[in-house]
Amino acid sequence: MTPEELTDAVSVCLDASFDAGELSLAEDASAPAVRIERPKNREHGDWATNIALQLSKRVGRNPREVAQVLAERIAGIDGVASVDIAGPGFLNIVLDAAAAGSLAQRILDEGEGFGRSSQLAGTRINLEFVSANPTGPIHLGGTRWAAVGDSLARILEASGAEVVREYYFNDHGTQIDRFARSLLASARNEPAPEDGYGGDYIREIAERVLADRPDALEAEDPQEVFRSHGVELMFAEIKRSLHEFGVDFDVYFHENSLFESGSVERLLGHLRETGALYEADGAWWLRSTDHGDDKDRVVIKSDGNAAYIAGDIAYIEDKMRRGADLAIYMLGADHHGYIARLKAAAAAIGGDADAVEVMIGQMVNLVKDGKPVRMSKRAGTVVTLEDLVEAVGVDAARYSLTRFSVDSNIDIDLDLLTRRSNENPVFYVQYAHARTCAVARNARDAGVERSAESFSAELLDSPADEELLAALGQFTGVVSEAAGFREPHRVARYLETLAGAYHRWYDSCRVAPKGEEAVTDTHRTRLALNDAVTQVIANGLRLLGVNAPERM
Repeated sequence: MTPEELTDAVSVCLDASFDAGELSLAEDASAPAVRIERPKNREHGDWATNIALQLSKRVGRNPREVAQVLAERIAGIDGVASVDIAGPGFLNIVLDAAAAGSLAQRILDEGEGFGRSSQLAGTRINLEFVSANPTGPIHLGGTRWAAVGDSLARILEASGAEVVREYYFNDHGTQIDRFARSLLASARNEPAPEDGYGGDYIREIAERVLADRPDALEAEDPQEVFRSHGVELMFAEIKRSLHEFGVDFDVYFHENSLFESGSVERLLGHLRETGALYEADGAWWLRSTDHGDDKDRVVIKSDGNAAYIAGDIAYIEDKMRRGADLAIYMLGADHHGYIARLKAAAAAIGGDADAVEVMIGQMVNLVKDGKPVRMSKRAGTVVTLEDLVEAVGVDAARYSLTRFSVDSNIDIDLDLLTRRSNENPVFYVQYAHARTCAVARNARDAGVERSAESFSAELLDSPADEELLAALGQFTGVVSEAAGFREPHRVARYLETLAGAYHRWYDSCRVAPKGEEAVTDTHRTRLALNDAVTQVIANGLRLLGVNAPERM
């Protein structure tokens, strides 16, 4: 029995108590959702709920009286061994071994589908992430979004959503002009412009442009040649490095297309007609304060050029026109001001502000030998995706970047991530998976073969069995919460908890018989539990885009 199944069963008991008149809600009161949690102290049972305390005021009864009503019904749930009332009205629930142990067989039956749900079924989500300017290699901030964004997409899909992974290709504006001027200067063996880009990659791209277009410097507009071809080469490098990092996109959206197609001009004309834009001080402003922004935003500057938000508005409209029910933007630490303006832009074009979500990611720092790593071998001024992968590998890079909340700054210790020890979180989890595979191989060599007929859930009754089953049972809920809160790090932290429970189980429970000991159903059933752990760790690592090795 999973926590979700127990939650549903307790909810049925709650509804039955209302139907029978045992509990009555006050006028205008509603029943809270039942929440089942794992007690910190195992002596308090397998699972606990505070629903009686939440209900007390709403039904006008003492919490312990409410708990007594519910306890009598919960005790009748198939698979519940006992229910105790603790403290002011907590309900502590103990499952019988068979009910708890049956989870292992269910995991094996569902395989890769275990942990998946339909909570977001029918929702089409446009998830935009990375979207680094094509003016250089992806830096650590973009690398963090690559890992987190791809993991979030996998988790949302596991929760039933249809996800479009989108990269917004910023090929319109002054940064591209600076990039083109930097390439041209390098090709002419001149110093980089004062506001330009440096690093070996600029020289490499410039040389490749000249190799493909030997006449580039003699062209009518050399800067345009280096702009168009250089951006194409740089973006090809970005795509390649992301692909090697395990991240691919469904849509590469070109910002410039919004202007070339007339979408920006058409939409701004419409907003003028509806009064969503107004003229002041020679510029056109969006009435974004009407939709919760802290100030109105300039859309067309006094010189007649479009401000950056003009493209943002057209881009939101385009996403919605393509069928997005929800648009999630993953932006850098300096983009807090975009939250209100993007929501206001959505509302101004007649959309739902709540259909826009903005996630803000904080900084990433690399540390080696206790000191910050600040320079790239190739990019010069920043550390890049390739630098991190070269130092620790794709798995360690993705896992370490995903296991923290995006709200927090993180320090990545390169020495730790290359260490084969339990202090290294990705090694700790991957080693648990490899250990389950080794246990299975050894068991089968000893003649232990599992089957549905030989599985006896009631034999999984040791404290270590119970702890491991309880950890397994939380996986589906963790994936659901990770999707709902947009927090992939919950999956990583859960896997570390599960790995710890498995390592302790490994130390106290045998799967293969000792010496000449006969093979029993206990061995076969524990092999099933072992293999269930294999499946759940693999499922969890897959959501993070990390490999689950069978040998280490």
